[in-house]
Amino acid sequence: MIRFEHVTKVLGNKTVLDRISFEVGEGETFVIVGLSGAGKSVTLKHMIRLMMPDDGSILIDGQEINRLRHSALQEVRGKFGVLFQSAALLQWMSVRDNIALPLRELTHTPEEEILRLVNEKLEMLGLADAGEKFPADISGGMRKRVGLARAIIMNPKIVLYDEPTSGLDPVTSRRIDDLIVNMRSQLGITSVVVTHDLHSALSIGTRIMMLHEGRIVENASPEDFIRSKNETVQSFLESQYITKKGKWEGMGHEKV
Repeated sequence: MIRFEHVTKVLGNKTVLDRISFEVGEGETFVIVGLSGAGKSVTLKHMIRLMMPDDGSILIDGQEINRLRHSALQEVRGKFGVLFQSAALLQWMSVRDNIALPLRELTHTPEEEILRLVNEKLEMLGLADAGEKFPADISGGMRKRVGLARAIIMNPKIVLYDEPTSGLDPVTSRRIDDLIVNMRSQLGITSVVVTHDLHSALSIGTRIMMLHEGRIVENASPEDFIRSKNETVQSFLESQYITKKGKWEGMGHEKV
């Protein structure tokens, strides 16, 4: 579904992505981890051509997006929903209007159908009582859920998540993790998640890829990731108090 082939990106004097190659299959929850500046968000931006590679190719459903003209590119972008780190809600719009915005701006869907679809997503994400509230009146966790509702309102095949649990308390973070898992099980959505939170990555991911200094140092299932012999991976795991033993032992089997 998503394929990077020897992708390189240089920003300033720094090689942010250094000939990276990987694939994301349909229905996966593919998690990208790494230290700040490792190239995680840059990788995400390349998937919807907010950035162009200096070298290499990016293919979405077999189409090389760095060669597409405007109309064809917009069609490919229509396969994506994006949950931004800040949720990026419009403060002067109600929760309901924020969620409805893509349908109103990009389609000719009748208003009655828009309201039906919005109410469906509000119910799915536990926001049924929040439709008339404004972003300033709801919690950070609720704002993330509203952002997710807007990201899926047009039934995308792929959802990109940029640090979905950033700034949230542990309990709320786990609720967001559960929603990401549900998007896969209920809707069959392919997810690509950028996160610093390894506890989240291990809980939601079907595969975890770690970037370090612009290169891929590991790309494995959660259970194989925590057993990686790569020193950079082990140091990253230990920094978040995750070891091969304990509650992580044998994890990931329920995601098969």
